[in-house]
Amino acid sequence: QVQLVESGGGLVQAGGSLRLSCANSGGTFSGYNLGWFRQTPGKEREFAAAISWSSGITNYADSVKGRFTISRDNAKNSVYLQMNNLKPDDTAVYYCAAQTRWGRSIWQYEYDFWGQGTQVTVSS
Repeated sequence: QVQLVESGGGLVQAGGSLRLSCANSGGTFSGYNLGWFRQTPGKEREFAAAISWSSGITNYADSVKGRFTISRDNAKNSVYLQMNNLKPDDTAVYYCAAQTRWGRSIWQYEYDFWGQGTQVTVSS
């Protein structure tokens, strides 16, 4: 069973950093490809980053490339999103997601399991 729980959101000034964490309270992440998405009110949920279970290869949206880093710790059944040089446009609710079939997919409809989200607010 997969039950995703995000943490680490908060309020930060522009140029600052945050690290989001996502754990599977239902058990292991073994075999799951993991992604981070984000959503602001009135907008579609958008892809931020993903990491493949089999290869560990990552994928990033152009808007976060070079600033965000996705990583996973299989021993801790956790995935992380390190966010550096944050901008006000990064303000959103960030969601962790998991799936087994589509590698480091950028498409939200290919993810089967979702966390409840954690708010990130970047002030200018």
